[in-house]
Amino acid sequence: MVNEFKVKGQELIDKVEELIKEGNARRIIIKDEKGNAFIEIPVTIGVIGALFAPILTAVGALAGVAANFTVEVIRKDSPEEASTNNVKIED
Repeated sequence: MVNEFKVKGQELIDKVEELIKEGNARRIIIKDEKGNAFIEIPVTIGVIGALFAPILTAVGALAGVAANFTVEVIRKDSPEEASTNNVKIED
């Protein structure tokens, strides 16, 4: 499952932090208003402790570069992920 959220400036850091803490995301992709990806954060290994701070620092730097962002979240139960792992999904 893929979700997208529109955020501005400081909201970006808060949203990314919230998504990482939820723990059900495989990947978080931050895009500008034109759809260009700035950063992709793989969350499959579980971002904790010392790994969490540099990610938020990078996200904070992005928040200062542009005003509007789209945060795309690929969740663990995503059909996209299943298809890349050669798993068949039946309805």
